[in-house]
Formats: sequence, C-alpha cells, structure tokens
Amino acid sequence: MCSVVGYIGKNRSRSFVLEGLRRLEYRGYDSAGFACLDPSDQRLFYAKSEGRLENLVNELDKAPIDGFLSIGHTRWATHGASSRQNAHPQFDSQEKIAIVHNGIIENHRNLKAQLQQAGHTFSSETDTEIIARLAEDLFMRHRNQENGSKNALVELVNMLEGAYAFVLLMQDYPDQIIMVRKRSPLCIGIGDGEMFIASDMLAFAGKTNKVVFLPDESFAIVHKDTIELYAFDGTVLQPHVQKVELHWDDQGKKGHKHFMLKEIYEQKGALYDTVYALRALQANIWDQIGSAQEYIQKLDSVVLIGCGASWHAARIAQFYFEHVCMIPAQVHLASEFRYKSFFPASNTLYVFISQSGETADTLEALRLVKSLGLPTLALVNAPSSAMVREADGSLLTHAGREIAVASTKAFSTQLAVLYWFAHRIAMAKGILNELDLGQAENDLLRAAQVLEDSLENYKFDINHTLAKRYAGYSKAIFLGRHMSYPFAMEAALKFKELAYIFSQCYPAGELKHGPLALVDSQIPIFVFSYQDPLIYQKLLSNVQEAKARGGHIVVFAFEGQDELCEIADCAFIMPRVNPLLGPLAMTGLMQFFAYAVANELGLPIDTPRNLAKSVTVE
Repeated sequence: MCSVVGYIGKNRSRSFVLEGLRRLEYRGYDSAGFACLDPSDQRLFYAKSEGRLENLVNELDKAPIDGFLSIGHTRWATHGASSRQNAHPQFDSQEKIAIVHNGIIENHRNLKAQLQQAGHTFSSETDTEIIARLAEDLFMRHRNQENGSKNALVELVNMLEGAYAFVLLMQDYPDQIIMVRKRSPLCIGIGDGEMFIASDMLAFAGKTNKVVFLPDESFAIVHKDTIELYAFDGTVLQPHVQKVELHWDDQGKKGHKHFMLKEIYEQKGALYDTVYALRALQANIWDQIGSAQEYIQKLDSVVLIGCGASWHAARIAQFYFEHVCMIPAQVHLASEFRYKSFFPASNTLYVFISQSGETADTLEALRLVKSLGLPTLALVNAPSSAMVREADGSLLTHAGREIAVASTKAFSTQLAVLYWFAHRIAMAKGILNELDLGQAENDLLRAAQVLEDSLENYKFDINHTLAKRYAGYSKAIFLGRHMSYPFAMEAALKFKELAYIFSQCYPAGELKHGPLALVDSQIPIFVFSYQDPLIYQKLLSNVQEAKARGGHIVVFAFEGQDELCEIADCAFIMPRVNPLLGPLAMTGLMQFFAYAVANELGLPIDTPRNLAKSVTVE
C-alpha cells in the first residue's frame, strides 16, 4: 500500500527518493509525488502525477530541481479518487509545508469542519491535507516558544485519531524533517551525515545497517546527524539503534514476462529453503516462538488469524492442527476479529499470519490479544516487520522477496511452516517422535517436487490451448471439500485478482442447497479433489450432480481418481502426496492457470487494478 521515502543530509537526494519508491512499487499505488527544498532559496518545490512512477519521473525531468532534504510518496487511494490533486504531497494554504502520509485519519470530517469554520478552504479530497492545515495553524501559534516545534507536534498528534504515519517537510525549518507514527510503520536509517526515512527499510537497504524503528505513538524531529524522539505526550525518548543486515538484490524478472511468473517457479526452492531452516531451528524452537515447552505440552487449542491468502492458509492449516496435534483450531479473519465477542482461553496459542508482517488488521488483532497477556506468535516473511517486533515469538517463511501483488510463494511457504509446526507441537506433546517429524519434512519436500513437476507437465497445454478457452468466460464456480474447500477459496481469489473473473467458491456439499441454480454450460466449475476415499466419493457425487445439469467441469485431481477425471471436460492429474499436503501440491498449477488466463486477457498481472501488496490500512 502507500509508501513513504525521505532524506536529509549532505547529498542531493532526488535519485535516492525515486529509487526508494521504485523498490516499494510492489506494495501497490495509483499516484506518486515528490517534494524538496530548492537549495538556492529553500523554497518548496514539488511534482505529482497519476499512474505509474515513470509518470512522476517524466514530470521531474521537465524541472530538474534537486535538494538535500526531500520526501516522496506513492499513494493507494482511500480518501478521494486517484488524481493528481489527491496525490501526495499535500500542503498547507501557502504551500510552505509538504506532507506525505500513510494510513487513515478517522476523525478527519470533524477536523475538516473545524478548519473550514476557521477559514480554511481545501484543494483535495484527502484526509492528509487536513494534517497539513492543522500543522500550519499550530506551528504558527507555537512559533516563538521555546521547544515550539515539539509543543506544536504534541498538540497535533493528540488531535488525530486513527492509524497513520506521516512525514513533514517545512520551508521555514530547512534543517529538519518531522516524522510521526501511530500504528503504521516508519523507520530511520542512520548514515554518515545523512538520514534515510521510509515506511519500509527496503527503501534504503544497502545504504546503512543502522536503523531506528519509531516506537508506536511517537514523533521525531530529524536533522542530518541527530534524532530528537518524543512520545505523544512530549516525553523524551532515547532512539533505539538496531543493526539490521538487509541488502538490496535487484534481480529483476530473470527473463520471465512477469514477477508473478518468476515467483510461481521459485516455489520449490522457497519450500526447500523453508524446510531446511525449520530443521535447523528445531533445537531452539521454544525460544524462537516465545512459549516455553511446558506451555506447549499443555496446549489445548490454537487460534489462527489472518487476511486474504493468509486466511486461506490458516483455514487449510486448521486441519493440520486438528489431525496431527489432535487439538481444536479456530480460524478468524483479522478484519472481523476485533469486532466480535472475544473469550480469552487458557492453554491456547494465538498465531498471526501475514506475508509482510505489517498487515493492519492482523497487527491490530495481535495487539489486542497481547494486551490481554495471551501468548502471541507471528508467522511472516519479513524478519524486521512490526509483527515480529511486537509478538512474543515468530516463525519465518523463507520465500524471499515477493513482488507481485497476488501471493504465490508466500502462501505456499506459510502452508509448509504451519504443517511443520503442527508436527513439532505433536512431538512436544508426545503424540509423535523425531522420526515422525523427519517424515513430515520429507513429505513437504515431496509435495514441493510435485508442485514443480505439475507445472512442467501442463504448462504447454495451458499456454497454447486452455488459457485462451477459459479467458472467454466472465464467471466461474469453485468447489472443494474438507481441506480442498479453503484451497478452492484461494483459487477463486487468484482468478478475481488476476483475471477479473467473477469467481464464487462453495463447499461442494452445499451445491444442492442453492448454488445448483447457477449451473449451466456457460459457467466453468473448477473442482479441487482430496485423496481420502470417503471424501473423494462424496465430492464425486457432488460433481456428478453438476455435470447432470450441463455443468462444464475442470478438475484438479490425483492419480487413481479416474471416475472424476472421466466426467471432467478438462482434468489435471497429479501424483499422490501425503493427503494433508494435497493443497500444497496443487498450488503451483492452480496459480499458473490463473496467471495464464490473465496473461491471455492482457491484464497487468503484477499490479492488478485497485489492489495493494501490503495492506497497511484497516
């Protein structure tokens, strides 16, 4: 989602800011902007554009002003349409203050009404402009006071409600940048006579390994060689400098047409890396997850919380914990979790799943659970993320950087970690032994191989025949049973995200309770099988019901499921794996099919319309 990049220091900074924004493009955006102080007279200069970052670069090339103090932003529209006027930076009435902002100001309507009564008129539809106008009034009021900037900021932040991170650049204060954070990530990279500012430290990776993550509900007045850090009540805080080894490895698409295609093909390697890392972790697992072995031995239940593809991974993993550990598992959508009745349970582990570790809904759910003194575990792909810092413990996927908005290798490695962790808990409880855990690891490697082999077996047919055929449909139905139902939900999500095909998913057993009314030859029905003989027979019966009513059937099945394949109009057949890993084995082929259909339609696969990679607003 929206990205912030800034710089103050000894060097001209426009190229750094644009490069930082380019590194964070994968998060998703629909407009971009840049502002700096012109070194010749300290006047504020800015440029903004709709659309891709290249449009902003073209605007800047028309007036090549650069400065030693600058900020940049890519915006994903929340308040107001995607337009140049609503792009960041936003300004005060005299355009002497520029602000770039992530998040949402929840009380912006009341604040805007107050400002309008005081004589302000607004040039955008954003909540961001309101912050700039408030800052204009408050800095003027405190201008001649000792510690005037700090006092103005204390008053400002205590007027704002919501989750936000913003950076202010002010013409009247040409030696400082102001940063404010409340429940939205913001960090500072410390260089030699220079400071790098970003919402994600990937923006300045390779420039420094010294990082300050702004604490929640804090603000900083940043100079080129000093940081003044304060809590929202004005209390002085000591910046906590961490050494973080993070390198920028711009490998590009490695010859693939899209990042998503590259990431689909990287899954086997990512799964192997994840399994090997988990093997190495086994001896220190309890320190890593932040829960004592004695607590895990008494564990009565697991609660899994996530959004989007991470929620689907949790829905699949529910079967892992209940089958392998023989304890109940609950699964919650993070966006709904905080607004439901919550009944804290003893001997329960709360697991929060997120690719970025910054997902706003999931992070807020984690904070709620942690505030009640309950054990929290973050499962993420970003070791420096807020969820890792705030949870009691963490488990990492080793997917590597994922650029495409639609999750591929992050999703599959989440399944791998959850499968392994269920077996590790069962081992701690005495249900399994070390040999069983080793077998589980080998089963994961086997599933990873099947994932890749299935891609190779069917990619020619999909690219040359099937993608064109199924790109002609505007709607689709997805079916599954048992753990293949949440996997079917993930498949439907991929078709929505990538191909913009309206895709509805049902448990196959529910067809006769209403959805059969939708079945005809014009809506393909995608069916994801399961290897358990009883569930397979039930699924087969459901598919026969649809076929008898003219349904066009596309089947993802396993060897030996001949009857299901025979009634299908199109069938993909995979080697058998451990039944619990059937969804993982099908993952690559499912993703590739959705990718190929979207590619046939000529759609922007890596950056689907209206979507963002890292969802940092609720």
